[in-house]
Amino acid sequence: MLQNSLKSGTRIFTYRNVCAIPKRLQQTQVATNTPATEPENIAVIEERILKHPDYFQVHNLFTVRDLFNARVHYGHKEGSLDDRMRPYIYGSRLGHLIFDLDITAAHLRDALNIAAHIAFRDGIILFFNRNALNAHLVEKIAIEAGEFSHTRFWRGGIFTNANVQFGAVTRLPDLCIFLNTQNNILTQHVAVRDSAKMAIPTIGIVDTNCNPNLITYPVPGNDDSPAAIELYCNLFKAAILRGKEKRKELLGETENTNSSKS
Repeated sequence: MLQNSLKSGTRIFTYRNVCAIPKRLQQTQVATNTPATEPENIAVIEERILKHPDYFQVHNLFTVRDLFNARVHYGHKEGSLDDRMRPYIYGSRLGHLIFDLDITAAHLRDALNIAAHIAFRDGIILFFNRNALNAHLVEKIAIEAGEFSHTRFWRGGIFTNANVQFGAVTRLPDLCIFLNTQNNILTQHVAVRDSAKMAIPTIGIVDTNCNPNLITYPVPGNDDSPAAIELYCNLFKAAILRGKEKRKELLGETENTNSSKS
């Protein structure tokens, strides 16, 4: 009888029952003093930004209407067309070739994005121009952007033989922006060839009489009109300043985080 009553009405205590840990305690983790997350290194930030399709929002800097108003669509006469520029031509009007501004806009946005990334990475950018009419404008824009410009005659070998030319090891530019790629209507700017030899990335405004093959990022468009050159200059200045401001902002945040930890 006693054994039956114990089996039916009394809970048998065993070592397993007494020492079992409740489930809610099993799921509770002991808090540990883990160190704070380290701030991102600038190299990690650069790599992350590089994967973004338009981190600096350069597509908002202009519209196709802006290109049209600045006469970017005007090319040279039909007889001066370089066959390598034929894919960028929309048609002709009154004997003058007309650029397809949709294609120009896509190429220009890519070029602005590259310029912003180079500026963000603290690269050296060199503006080129051989048209005396726009020389002062290009120099002014380069100064305002905190970069460099060359609007005079270019001596061959400045890039390819820099150590002999300057008598010391010289840092070459990280990006060359050609507002026009021709010395005159027939000959190409010597710096285009030298940049290609030294593997320096180039952005170039290529008119209907130009050869775009040696330009890393060709932008088909008018390279003679002062209104078009002014538009290009202002756009590149805006893209460069955006890259520099973003670098300054991120570096400031990193420095503040490091100083607060110390």
